[in-house]
Amino acid sequence: MESKIRYELEFPINSSPQLLYQYISTPSGLQEWFADNVNSRGEFFTFIWNDSEENARLASKKSGEKVKFKWIDEDKKDTEFYFELRILEDEITKDVSLMVIDFAFEDELAESKLLWENQISDLKHVIGSN
Repeated sequence: MESKIRYELEFPINSSPQLLYQYISTPSGLQEWFADNVNSRGEFFTFIWNDSEENARLASKKSGEKVKFKWIDEDKKDTEFYFELRILEDEITKDVSLMVIDFAFEDELAESKLLWENQISDLKHVIGSN
């Protein structure tokens, strides 16, 4: 069985880290750009796109800096895969960017990266960062 490849993407975003954090860490924020619908019960999140539903656990978060969601199976057990959204701020220029860490099968890598590019484009539109 082929394994997934870890990859990182970085997107400059014209936003304060605090505002950006609200959009990557809360169900209402994520629902505006990441998924059609986002529900949470405690640390468990359900992401819904059209007819597809994926479940994840908020594995870690650091206010104003990053969130990490681990995909879980039907028994609410962590899988080895996750996605992480990390806010980076240049100390000198104060430029803000969003680092995306995710996994994809090799033959789906380009498509997966394109999907993130589209979603981050939606995020920028929502927060007024063009």
